Amino acid sequence: MDPIVVTAGSALVGAMATDGWQQARTAVVEWWRRRRPDAAEEVGSELEALRGRVLHAREHSDADTEQALAGAWRLRLQQLLDEDPALVGELRRLLDEQLAPAQADDRQARNHPVRMKAEAHDSSRVFMAGRDQHITGA
Repeated sequence: MDPIVVTAGSALVGAMATDGWQQARTAVVEWWRRRRPDAAEEVGSELEALRGRVLHAREHSDADTEQALAGAWRLRLQQLLDEDPALVGELRRLLDEQLAPAQADDRQARNHPVRMKAEAHDSSRVFMAGRDQHITGA
């Protein structure tokens, strides 16, 4: 298997769990549309469904499932390169410009320390979060 395919497949699945996923997804679908226009919408739908599985795997620390999903996309990407080896440069560009940056931004966000301080007086309330926060009830 081509090393760029291995990296791109892993980066694609890794990007699914990031804030930059929608931009990365759009880039992948557009890239696919230029190769196989008839399959681009199906690929977009599959990526959205796969994202749910990746998020579930991350939530449950299921690295095996995440690796299996990356493997499936590696095979799809390798199949495209087998049919047209000239695509390797375009796949590398997709990886460098879209997929890898999405992962890098997420790693920076996850590794950036957050310091918070709050004071509440009387009957006031303070809600703090280092990332997403969902508040239900009043």
